Amino acid sequence: MIRHIVLFKLKPQFTWRDECVVRAERMAAEVGRQVGDLLEWRVGRNVSDRDIAYDFVVMGLVSDEEALQRYLVHPFHQQSVRQWREISDWVVADLEE
Repeated sequence: MIRHIVLFKLKPQFTWRDECVVRAERMAAEVGRQVGDLLEWRVGRNVSDRDIAYDFVVMGLVSDEEALQRYLVHPFHQQSVRQWREISDWVVADLEE
């Protein structure tokens, strides 16, 4: 099993009130229903206001490296990536469980 974790930091010119941010958040939530290789999918806003904190997280669980690769290239996931790329920077970790 591989746990896929992505932490997003909104670019300074964006806030949670911006429609493009709201759309990206909604789409991220939908990824778990659209990508069959995801065994688990969680998304959410960070509640911490520390300067080093990221703003949003997605966490997914896939069965293996092949499933992770299918998830990464899935068209719905790629559409979500395009939205987040415009409004944020992010870091990724993939952990074996």
